[in-house]
Amino acid sequence: MKKVFIVGCGAYMDAGYGCPGEWRCLKAAALGEGNFAEPAQVMAFVRCECPGRTIVPNIGMAAKVSEVQPDAIYLSKCLAGSKPGCPYVSAADLAELIESGTGIPVVVGTHKYKV
Repeated sequence: MKKVFIVGCGAYMDAGYGCPGEWRCLKAAALGEGNFAEPAQVMAFVRCECPGRTIVPNIGMAAKVSEVQPDAIYLSKCLAGSKPGCPYVSAADLAELIESGTGIPVVVGTHKYKV
């Protein structure tokens, strides 16, 4: 089973929108639904905090603390598709930043459940 990290939008989660970056992402990973080709084990759920400068080091710390090198990193649906979107960076640019900073493949989006 693949081991994955999920990155969620901290501002979106804090706003109390019934964040799909929490239980819906975890459900999709466990069942292999949405952008998960097969069931995956979520080893860390990392919050991206505005303006996103610390996300790569925070992912590195999550890997160190969990003692797991993930097979992939997923940007949550709230981070990848919320409206309005992030005023600091697009999901595609954030994925590229994370992938180049960690060397781990990044998937944009986690699930297709209704928000």
